[in-house]
Amino acid sequence: MTTVGISAPGLPLAGSEAAVTSPATRRSGSIDIFRGITMAVMIFVNDLASVHGMPWWTEHAPARLDEMTYVDMVFPFFLFAVGLSLPLSVAQRLRRNLSQPALWWHIVTRAIALIVLGLILANAEKTTQMGISGSTWGILGLLCASLYLGVYGKSDRARNIGRILRIAGFVGVVILLVIYRRVTPSGQTAWIDFSYPEILGLIGCSYLAISVLYVPTRRWTWAPTAWFVLLTAFNAFSSAHWINFPNRLPILLWPYNNGAMCSIMMAGIMVSSLFLSVNHAPAPHKATWTALGFAALAFAAGRLLTPLGISKIRATPTWSLYCIGAAVLLFALFYWLCDVKHWQRWAALVRPGGENTLLTYLLPDLWYFALSAAGVTYLKMHWNAGWPGVARAVVFTLLILVVSGMLTRAKVRLQL
Repeated sequence: MTTVGISAPGLPLAGSEAAVTSPATRRSGSIDIFRGITMAVMIFVNDLASVHGMPWWTEHAPARLDEMTYVDMVFPFFLFAVGLSLPLSVAQRLRRNLSQPALWWHIVTRAIALIVLGLILANAEKTTQMGISGSTWGILGLLCASLYLGVYGKSDRARNIGRILRIAGFVGVVILLVIYRRVTPSGQTAWIDFSYPEILGLIGCSYLAISVLYVPTRRWTWAPTAWFVLLTAFNAFSSAHWINFPNRLPILLWPYNNGAMCSIMMAGIMVSSLFLSVNHAPAPHKATWTALGFAALAFAAGRLLTPLGISKIRATPTWSLYCIGAAVLLFALFYWLCDVKHWQRWAALVRPGGENTLLTYLLPDLWYFALSAAGVTYLKMHWNAGWPGVARAVVFTLLILVVSGMLTRAKVRLQL
């Protein structure tokens, strides 16, 4: 992944573009903190999911119901953050190298890397038949991927070491994918299950799909808005079953899915063009009022489309539009606090999660895989219900954020 500006690289879920408030001059804390808080909430709700006796609103709303919880908003906020960073990433790469083939090579390989990581996470949890447990396979897969995605410095020695480690990591991932065997529900032996590439894979697919739309039309200021309207309409038509083919095609073949995830990412691009323009210094007041208007329209459109359902699982337009409205309001607040007023110390705990997001994202999975591989079941039997379970989830979230901060300060980074 690339960085924009002169500061150290930071990673959105699908990228490491540092946001700027004027063309490629300085880093914006708003995107880092937006991502970091989203990451903290994700770690908390994922751990809380294993706690018994919790209220309905602490879990994903079932697909059969027309409702949504705050948990259903975490993934859309990641998509929105990728959209915020994408214009900055493209602009920076083209400033370094005007080659369009090089840009597209970066986009495609980045999407593939996210999909592969997602497939590793998704398949490690299945019943396997390899001589090693799925958890052990998952640990090895993430470690090899980390060798390939690591940041190794700019000196000649660091580059040489990095080249060797990346090759070793790439070969390791290939070997692990080749040897993978799982047991199907019918008892048959099968290879990788591609049906659900986990959150990282979904982000990778959406990133590739949006890049196909955004990159060729990026010079037209009206293009992101037009694409957003078309994607929202596509989502509505799909939810109304006027268009049915998205439901029949796997997302790896049709990365636009039913349009919901891509519309959220495109909304991030629209807001990025308001607050973080790569061509000129934005006017904060004008950008804020425009963003507030956009949020109000998103909420109104979501309310208008409620007959099509409200569901994260079904990816309905009302769900996506409500999440977009909330994300726009939250980012506008962070923009004023972090980039205009320069109040950033309050977010010191979560910011490393926004700067080094991919590593932070993988840390909980490494922990869960390690416990499973070692056969440790204590936390499944204790501190797993009611308020003690909530306390456990809070402590776990804080520990992951602290470890992420320590690794980030020690310059241990992952970078697509």
